[in-house]
Amino acid sequence: MKRYFFLTDNLDKLTAVEHDLAVNGISAPQIHVLSNDDSGMTVRKLNDVEAVLRKDVVHSMERGALIGAAAAAVVIAVGHYSGATATAAGWTPFIFLAVVVLGFFTWEGGLFGIQEPHHEFKRFQQALASGRHLLLIDINEKDHSILNNVTAHYPELEFSGTGHGAAQWFVTLQNKWRNFVEVMP
Repeated sequence: MKRYFFLTDNLDKLTAVEHDLAVNGISAPQIHVLSNDDSGMTVRKLNDVEAVLRKDVVHSMERGALIGAAAAAVVIAVGHYSGATATAAGWTPFIFLAVVVLGFFTWEGGLFGIQEPHHEFKRFQQALASGRHLLLIDINEKDHSILNNVTAHYPELEFSGTGHGAAQWFVTLQNKWRNFVEVMP
C-alpha cells in the first residue's frame, strides 16, 4: 500500500474527508490524522495516529536489533574461535550471552526511538507545531480513483507527498478484528 499525506488547517474538514472516504470504501484503519490538537481530535472522534507510532520506537528497535544481531554473532564467534566452547560449560554461556546482547541492543534502540518523532513525520514537525493537521491515507492502486474523487471536493487539502503505507495484510487483520468486536455481545 502507498501512503498519501495531506496538510490542512481545519479539523472539521478532516472529519468530513474521513467520512467521505469511509462512505466510498476506504476503511478506518487506512485513514489517520496526526495533530498536536488532541482535544480537538477527541471531540471530533477522528482516527488519530497511535501514540507509539508517533515516535520512532519500532524503526529504532529494528536498527537496534540489527546491531544486536551483529554483536551476538561476535559473541558466538569469540566463543568458537577461542576454544572456550570445548570446556565443560560448552556453548551455553555464549548462547545465553548472545541472547542477552541481542535483547539489550534492541531495548536500547527502542529507548532512543522514544525520544524521536517517527522518521516519516519529521518533515511535518514544523507544520504540526504551527497548528496544522496531517491526514494520512493508505490505499492500493485500485483505490487511487476514490482518493482523487474525494480529495477533489476539498481544495483546502494540501497534498504533501507519499510514503510507505501499512501492509495490506495488517489492514485486513484490523478490519476483521473490528468486525469481530462489533459482532460480540
